[in-house]
Amino acid sequence: MPRDAFDYIIVGAGSAGCLLANRLSKDSSKRVLLLEAGQKDNYPWIHIPVGYLYCIGNPRTDWLYQTEPEAGLNGRSLRYPRGKTLGGCSSINGMIYMRGQARDYDHWAELTGDDAWNWENSLPDFKAHEDHYRLDNGATPEARNGDRFAQLHGNGGEWRVEKQRLSWEILEAFAEAAGEAGFERTEDFNTGDNAGVGYFEVNQRSGWRWNTSKAFLRPIRDRSNLTVWTGAQVERLVFESTGEGGTRCVGAVVRRGGDAATVRANNEVVLCAGAIGSPQILQLSGVGPAALLKAQGIEVVRDAPGVGENLQDHLQIRAVFKVQGVKTLNVLTSSLFGKAKIGLEYMLRRSGPMSMSPSQLGAFTRSDLSHPHANLEYHVQPLSLDAFGEGLHKFPAFTASVCNLNPTSRGSVHIRSNRCDDPPLIAPNYLSTDEDRREAAASLRQVREIVAQPALAKYQPEEWRPGVQYQTDEELTKLAGDIASTIFHPVGTVKMGRDDDPFAVLDTRLRVRGIAGLRVVDASIMPTITSGNTNAPTLMIAEKAARWIIADGLRHSDDSANENNRANSAADSRRAQETQAP
Repeated sequence: MPRDAFDYIIVGAGSAGCLLANRLSKDSSKRVLLLEAGQKDNYPWIHIPVGYLYCIGNPRTDWLYQTEPEAGLNGRSLRYPRGKTLGGCSSINGMIYMRGQARDYDHWAELTGDDAWNWENSLPDFKAHEDHYRLDNGATPEARNGDRFAQLHGNGGEWRVEKQRLSWEILEAFAEAAGEAGFERTEDFNTGDNAGVGYFEVNQRSGWRWNTSKAFLRPIRDRSNLTVWTGAQVERLVFESTGEGGTRCVGAVVRRGGDAATVRANNEVVLCAGAIGSPQILQLSGVGPAALLKAQGIEVVRDAPGVGENLQDHLQIRAVFKVQGVKTLNVLTSSLFGKAKIGLEYMLRRSGPMSMSPSQLGAFTRSDLSHPHANLEYHVQPLSLDAFGEGLHKFPAFTASVCNLNPTSRGSVHIRSNRCDDPPLIAPNYLSTDEDRREAAASLRQVREIVAQPALAKYQPEEWRPGVQYQTDEELTKLAGDIASTIFHPVGTVKMGRDDDPFAVLDTRLRVRGIAGLRVVDASIMPTITSGNTNAPTLMIAEKAARWIIADGLRHSDDSANENNRANSAADSRRAQETQAP
């Protein structure tokens, strides 16, 4: 392993890391090192949409995290997938393109005191890398100026957004039932107000998964100034004193192929290891709550009590309904002939069940009229199973999973030792507040209201889970703890915020407070979780951060040049004086 220096070191080749590597290496004078603990994304199941079933829980592509037993889940521990390959979570996630709501970003601006994060100023960063299929018609920029959709979306960027390639009668019936229950129909969840029912758009290209490795790394693989190391796990960051009590991050200790080496960064080290990995690396490096670090025998570089705190996630409550007289995936996969037919359809057309994201139909609504905005999200699927990763039921059924978009419960991520090989303690603390428990019961009641509408009556839906025998708020809340699961949206563990917030680890330009040369760019920086799936917001964060990193790098270069000029001038002056001396 070479031990020379780079201008930028990016830790983690997931959604944010791949985009940053693309943007920072555009300047051929800057040397960029991208580090990924996992392997290349050449595992076939990464690229077939239904392959997430074979990637989650697979050490080839998943970190295999587990949560601690959760009191709110009646003592259960959950599988907590995180991508471990080029593309990170974009290589194993549900492929849903969802920005959230305008209010999410306006709230960030309010919390941080920085309007750079509001919806108006974040929309251009969503559009900058977007390649939306509905703008593929070749219309001129002038024609698009009057098009409301074109004002909200981008085309020609790296991040492909397409319509799903499937059709299910039971999903359309659920959409009609939601309309009868008062939901509006929507064709676009990404306008800033995602209220309504419609089909999710997905990050696919012609029926293949479109991950961030394909989008941002493959087009630039010939850049000689970009180095990508896979199988490279960061053990810790390296710091040096800058004098007068200052500290600067100057590199990282990286283990690769059994050997460890220190790599150095002239400009910045950028952590993009995600809401679990980034706080873990910071804590292992001596940046975090002092008491936690000392308990693990780690020297405290900076006492930062917010590192690993503020964990937020979306907890989905999965209601299952048996149906009659309609096809569901349970039935189609019950025979070898059915499975072969599904495989043939994908092979010939790149469509059908093998092209499916985990959820196909979505809906956003309010749990009650006291909420000014949609606070619930539905993921509706033409299938059912006992738990993710297990086999489908033998009877025809559909699943309506619903989650509280804005949970008030907060959890934590803490290292359990001073070794990077030991997974951290992940405690989401689900359903730990009265408000979250009330929303859980209310959401289950709303699911029942939708299913009771006339549009679904002909299929004779029968509630199989949780079961009609459970009716009181107390019963429904306990049942939510028994059947709920994560939708894999952890955020917030290295949050940004105001200078007077002791738990804000980062400033609003995502720089670690008190340490020069170190930035965090991933979902961990969110002060509050967005109202929907979190991959698209993470790319927006990275797009915004790339501009700031480049701008700071230019200033750093100017400062270095000025310092060199001053040194050269001083040397010239000394030589002149020596020449003139008698």
